[in-house]
Amino acid sequence: MHPTHVPLRVLTGAYILNSGINKLKTGTEEQEQMHGWASGVYPIFKDLKPGEFTKLLAYSEIGLGAALLIPKVPSAVAGAGLAGFGAALTGLYLNTPGMTQDDGIRPTAEGTGLAKDVWLVGAGLTLAMQSFLSGTKSAAKNVVGGVTGAAGAVAGGVTGAASSVGHGITDVFSSGSTKSKSGVSGLIGSAMSTAHDKREDLADALADLADSLVRR
Repeated sequence: MHPTHVPLRVLTGAYILNSGINKLKTGTEEQEQMHGWASGVYPIFKDLKPGEFTKLLAYSEIGLGAALLIPKVPSAVAGAGLAGFGAALTGLYLNTPGMTQDDGIRPTAEGTGLAKDVWLVGAGLTLAMQSFLSGTKSAAKNVVGGVTGAAGAVAGGVTGAASSVGHGITDVFSSGSTKSKSGVSGLIGSAMSTAHDKREDLADALADLADSLVRR
């Protein structure tokens, strides 16, 4: 959990968790009222009894509240759940008769209680988007670092090989005709050894790049 997400997640999570716990204590009349509102907008709940629907809603809120409060739950996951829950409540507000004014958006006195739940959508999207953008930025840094390392390994390999060849040629000509044979052998051996070492450095750098991409 990023430190900047703590206030939003703690306050929102505590609110939703408490709401879910309180729903487990509701009476028959309240359960029937909540079930009637929800099933009128979302027909999938019509087959559930009022008590069953209330428990489902209560446990959903308890689970979502706990996810927001637990630091190990990624903000992207908690935020997506919060946005989805808020969107469901917003749909209930917009599609329930008498909740909105003639424009279909502004709440009536009866709809104010449901209209305020739109803040859950904004809070959830904020958590999810910030988490996603932060992860994208980190991945981009890893890619740049990996590419830079690979390019450095290639440049180092080419420079090292060229330097070894140059030194070998210098040694051949400086040793005279009697040592030309051994100078050529030393040149070939040195160049092959350097090329092998640099090739291993390049392979290691590319492996590190691939590993960083997979981890993201």
